Amino acid sequence: MTDHREQPTLVFLRMHAVMKITGLGRSTIYRLIASKQFPSPVRLTSHAVAWRSTDIEAWSETRPMAAH
Repeated sequence: MTDHREQPTLVFLRMHAVMKITGLGRSTIYRLIASKQFPSPVRLTSHAVAWRSTDIEAWSETRPMAAH
């Protein structure tokens, strides 16, 4: 039997996109990575890294909701 559920499309996000999505700055992102509180990037080439969109979405889901 074939599973017809769609698999999420794997998208890689570069730093600018991660900063825009999370609202965090570059240094904050790297500080959180160092303290194991943010997903680590994956190496695309010898000079380029990116984050899996699914990792960023999962991290975002763990964030507390802001009180209004």
